[in-house]
Amino acid sequence: MGAGNALFFLVNVLFDLFMGALLLRVLLQLVRADFYNPLSQLVWKITNPLAQPLRALIPRYRNLDTATLLVLLAVAVIYIAVVGWMLGASVSLLAMLWFALLKCIVLCINLYTLSLFVQAILSWMGPGGRSPAADILWSLNEPLLKPVRRFIPPIGGFDLSPLVVMLALQVLIRLVPLPMLFR
Repeated sequence: MGAGNALFFLVNVLFDLFMGALLLRVLLQLVRADFYNPLSQLVWKITNPLAQPLRALIPRYRNLDTATLLVLLAVAVIYIAVVGWMLGASVSLLAMLWFALLKCIVLCINLYTLSLFVQAILSWMGPGGRSPAADILWSLNEPLLKPVRRFIPPIGGFDLSPLVVMLALQVLIRLVPLPMLFR
């Protein structure tokens, strides 16, 4: 049973990392993050082999990279099928599509929670410092943080908006009806 658990863990991690890279590609384009940032370039190079062929066929919608979004959903469906097969669960095609969509939502919430946490840590370690990671995190997180700052301004020099947004994201993730075996 130990080898089966290790293989299951490895499959989960590899799929989550790749789906996270695809999602990050979509989000970075959506928020118009710096394309020439080294982290943006890394995400671009990792995801380009699957996303680029479809980009020629499927047009963008404003800032939304619909081709990469479809690749993300397809990879999520494959993930649900593989995990279902590994666990011996029978999942219908409609349920696979639904669970894949929910998996992408959970992945997005987790990605934003992690990015907010890392941004907060970076701001404590080197306030005002510039780095490629900090620039990308700021571009990614600012659309979520800006509206919260209107209601909760910095208190005593501390910006509490990341804490409020992370708390809201954690409440939201608990409302997503994705079965635990696919999380």
